[in-house]
Amino acid sequence: MTKGSNLYKNILVIEDNHAILDVITLILQSESYKVTGLQRSSDMLKHIDEVKPDLIILDIMLPDGDGRTILEELRQAEHTMDIPVLMISARYTEQNIQHGAYKPNGFLAKPFDIDELLDRIEGILAGNTYC
Repeated sequence: MTKGSNLYKNILVIEDNHAILDVITLILQSESYKVTGLQRSSDMLKHIDEVKPDLIILDIMLPDGDGRTILEELRQAEHTMDIPVLMISARYTEQNIQHGAYKPNGFLAKPFDIDELLDRIEGILAGNTYC
């Protein structure tokens, strides 16, 4: 994928750690993605309606909710069920994130490698699943 093809891809990042959110935002913007960052899930649906993200990067441990429960809500709502979700976590691993019937399109444990993050995003946007 070339940088130019990312130009119109919107990514919504929901991550409560301000430093990590800033780093992810800078990395993705440098690759020509349009990025919206949130530190809580409470305004998420409003932002999804406004931004219409092509991908959501979702931290599991948020101050106002469990990312796995949020994933379930996204998958059950008709207007968000098809939005790919890449989950990230410092505490959970790919083996123990399972929670309910819904799986994310991918998972990365923190800390993650920048190239791995970009490869995962590009793969998910191309229709691949990594869980």
